[in-house]
Amino acid sequence: MKRWLCCTLLLATCFAQIAAPSPSAGKQKVLWQKLEASIQQVDQHLDGVMGVAIEDLTTGDHSFLHEDEVFAQASSIKITVLAGLYLQAEQGKLKLTDLYTVQSSDLVPDSYIMNGLTPGVTRVTLRDLATMMVAVSDNSATNVLIDRVGMPNVNAMLDSLGLTHTRLRRKMMDLEAAKQGRENISTPREMMTLLDAIYHGKVMNKDSTADFFKVLSTNKDSWIPRDLPADLKIANKPGALEAVRNDSGVVFVEGRPYVISVMTAFLGNERDGEEAISKISLEAWRMFDRLSRATEYGRVVSPGNGTR
Repeated sequence: MKRWLCCTLLLATCFAQIAAPSPSAGKQKVLWQKLEASIQQVDQHLDGVMGVAIEDLTTGDHSFLHEDEVFAQASSIKITVLAGLYLQAEQGKLKLTDLYTVQSSDLVPDSYIMNGLTPGVTRVTLRDLATMMVAVSDNSATNVLIDRVGMPNVNAMLDSLGLTHTRLRRKMMDLEAAKQGRENISTPREMMTLLDAIYHGKVMNKDSTADFFKVLSTNKDSWIPRDLPADLKIANKPGALEAVRNDSGVVFVEGRPYVISVMTAFLGNERDGEEAISKISLEAWRMFDRLSRATEYGRVVSPGNGTR
């Protein structure tokens, strides 16, 4: 009888410990609430419409604002082209080292590298084109990759992930298509979901995923990283059109990486949209950086600091 009672008490204690919430759970919830309040404040002061999706890649916790609204993507849609390229390379349909000879018919405005190359002579790899597409948002390089990967194939990949509101519907600088309403589109939640799926290896294998994010980290002139530490790895792609500013990516805070996607439209002042993205990015980083260095009780431990 005593043995049975002891076993019962031991099991009850174990179950109580398992069921008990983490000492930090309530405190972390407060931090998320304060982040959401900061986002709401930025939104209230923005002359335009904004959508936000932020996700903790470690816990799956998230913060949303107008997350299912569809926004024009501008150059942020190039994330989907890059994903399609790496997926096809993994499937053996192409090689990232395949060579392409630049053609005069490829050249469109806002092609900072391709317009300086020699048509009919210069040869570059598909990975080189991908780097141009991300690092300097080269539109000619992007269009070559869209032709090589295939617009239907990019959209089929998105369908396989359940991303029905994210669509590649035209090439870069195709103004006639844009006038007809064939805009490249997504939502904050869907761009977040795409980057989450890639990060967690649901789209490509480990090596392809690592190289995908390496290429996506080559863009330095954008709004997510603008006010963050210079040595922080950030893989993102901004986009800009008249009255539109977007930026989506993964911020690799050590031990606490996260996805952030901020989209804006109907902007009265485009610079205000850029500043709004940077403000939200900074607030998110401050929270995740703190979480990455904190104990379960909320004691933040910085490198080089002693304990008392």
